[in-house]
Amino acid sequence: MRTIQASKARTHFYSILDEVERGETISVTRNGKPIARIIPEPNIEVKIDPERVKQAIESIRALRERTGKVSLEEILSARDQGRH
Repeated sequence: MRTIQASKARTHFYSILDEVERGETISVTRNGKPIARIIPEPNIEVKIDPERVKQAIESIRALRERTGKVSLEEILSARDQGRH
């Protein structure tokens, strides 16, 4: 579950809805305290676009060629940056 400040949620609302539509749950905070949770509808069918998946994989491979191997610690650190 991803956490986002209310001010950023307001600014990026449509992007957040896209994430929720893909199955992500978003926790919204104000002054560091959770105030809301945006969750996907349980009966909504998540549509996976095979072309987008293919493009994402190609992008990841190209990035890996440019940057070299990345450790798990580096990935987790990047993921957690700005979450606190």
